[in-house]
Amino acid sequence: MDGVLQARGLTKTYHVGEIDIRALCGVDLTLARGEMVILLGPSGSGKSTLLNILGGLDVPSTGTVVYQDHDLTHAGDDALTRYRREHVGFVFQFYNLIPSLTARENVALVTDIARHPMRAEEALALVGLAERLDHFPTQLSGGEQQRVAIARAIAKRPELLLCDEPTGALDSQTGRLVLSAIETVSRQLGTTTAIITHNAVVADMADRVLTLGDGRVVAERHNPRRRRVEELSW
Repeated sequence: MDGVLQARGLTKTYHVGEIDIRALCGVDLTLARGEMVILLGPSGSGKSTLLNILGGLDVPSTGTVVYQDHDLTHAGDDALTRYRREHVGFVFQFYNLIPSLTARENVALVTDIARHPMRAEEALALVGLAERLDHFPTQLSGGEQQRVAIARAIAKRPELLLCDEPTGALDSQTGRLVLSAIETVSRQLGTTTAIITHNAVVADMADRVLTLGDGRVVAERHNPRRRRVEELSW
């Protein structure tokens, strides 16, 4: 397996007063170049904590995280910021668009700081919004806003795309459009993609499905053939 990112023995403990909360309990994970992985599990299973550590938004209590040949485990704030800026795209449940900027301008915020970005227009066309470039967030539906957020995440051509419940605030029909946009990005750009979801229906669109429970990977399933979003039974 051509591992882009490898995590070994990850634990994460949060201290809340005199109480210790163990969010991760020894997780091993390898993300291969160009694969799509879905992380399933109930709330509190450790999915978001794991994704935040993989993306350099948090650090583990113990264990190691290696991106290509860079050990992120003991990286300082500057190194983690550079890692996020140059290599990782994030898509969250809530869109985090700037209301006073158009779709094009929201995406351009990222292209202005990336090393080898695609044009904002190109990124928006990739997620099916070529006709909505100059619309403000209030003029866009929830699904369109989320697709702007995806365009913003992929405009810097990240090697790693991390999506935390990207359809959580959307109805099923709109969610399919958003997942289709993520699928298009993954297939056309060859981006390594990890998606957190509660929805087991979408699992077949991934190369691999990991189920988390109580801070551990409790099951792993490989799909011999990724199904396209329109093939899924909702």
